[in-house]
Amino acid sequence: MSTDQTTAPLPAPHGVAAADLAREAEQLLSSLIRFNTVNPPGNEAPAQEYLHAHLSAAGFECELLGAEPGRPNLLARLKGKAPGPTLCYLGHVDTVLANATEWQHDPWSGEIIDGYLWGRGAIDMKSQVAAEIAAGAALARSGWRPASGELLIAAVVDEETGGELGAQWITREHPDKSRCDLLINEGGGAFFDYSGRRCYGVCCAEKGVFRFVVTTEGRAAHASLPALGDNALLKMAPVLERFAARQPGYTLCDESRAFLAALGEDPADPASAIQRLRLQSPVLASVFEPMFGITFSPTRIRASEKINVIPSHAELKVDCRVPPGSGEEDVLAAIADVLGELGTTAPGAGTAAVGDRGYGIEFTERIAGNRSPAASGLMAAIATWVDEHDPGAHAVPVVLPGFTDSRHYRDAFPECVAYGFFPQRHQSLLDASPLIHGADERIDVRDLAFAAQFFCDIAVGTLG
Repeated sequence: MSTDQTTAPLPAPHGVAAADLAREAEQLLSSLIRFNTVNPPGNEAPAQEYLHAHLSAAGFECELLGAEPGRPNLLARLKGKAPGPTLCYLGHVDTVLANATEWQHDPWSGEIIDGYLWGRGAIDMKSQVAAEIAAGAALARSGWRPASGELLIAAVVDEETGGELGAQWITREHPDKSRCDLLINEGGGAFFDYSGRRCYGVCCAEKGVFRFVVTTEGRAAHASLPALGDNALLKMAPVLERFAARQPGYTLCDESRAFLAALGEDPADPASAIQRLRLQSPVLASVFEPMFGITFSPTRIRASEKINVIPSHAELKVDCRVPPGSGEEDVLAAIADVLGELGTTAPGAGTAAVGDRGYGIEFTERIAGNRSPAASGLMAAIATWVDEHDPGAHAVPVVLPGFTDSRHYRDAFPECVAYGFFPQRHQSLLDASPLIHGADERIDVRDLAFAAQFFCDIAVGTLG
């Protein structure tokens, strides 16, 4: 749903007619949605070739680079008149699956209905790719060139399955071509209201992943004789109960403290802030609370391979997300905080005790959180733009509970300042969040125009 807020027509940015810019962004997004780039398998080549032709015709130097045939990454460069910083607009063109039977309208249509442009990728994130490319192409056709530095547009593949063939590959294999000083990617921008403050989140940090397996041990037996066995699966019951009861205590990072301060809350008292937020909007509280510490989400459980065998071993897989700056020792402390001791596992013949806790822990993934400084020239430029285009609104730093391709750029280029920002003035964070990877994904076309203007303005403001 759109808000009832009315807005004046967008001004013409830098000689680019606002109506033409909006129309170009709509046409690009509609076309991109019609390319089925569900990953796997991806098959992004036709979409990338379409974007390559569009940017080349506007004056960009373009090339397609891929780790596999049919899955190329697009790098498009608009060089400036003098040396200077590289500003990169990053986006991915692959999407998750869409089940057409669950949608009101065809997820591959790219149609505009009731002021919304519908289709898989309309928010995540073909809309941002379309707005970035519309802005860059319009500026290039107008004759604009950076006074110093260059504008780099990177449209990559394979983000939805981790970026191994996309951002990770291109920053590792072609660092000189993908290197940038400033980067704008997905992860923030939809507005939300809090206690009378209208805010636009700017993603400055992303949580890491420390997934682990909880194991319990017992003694196998025939399922028809339960008293002869020691069922390891039943020993998971208290583990699940404790995971269901609560999350670990709050452990704020610099960015989550800055977020609370920007909302006018006390960073030393996140529990009170969450309580007030929950009273105002339970959904918003659910979106923001994961910013404040480590989270556990049990997702898969496995025990006996056969229905007639009492399992001697059971394992529970847990998706664990950690703030930037937290690591394995912090996760172990959080596990002990939530699970505590469940009692010693009684081993049967040939089995080994898990230990006094009654369960074992094994990490399967360790990916640290990533971040960029919450205070920078780029952040100041974003905040100024927000205030100018939505007077009285605030740009606030946020931590993304998941992660994006920004992590690959931060890893490859530690000095790069990378933010997630795609401004949406009409379709709120509460409206947009349930549509990401869900049915009926769509974007308010006014927000598509709003974002395209942002990308025009930031390029000119940053590069001259």
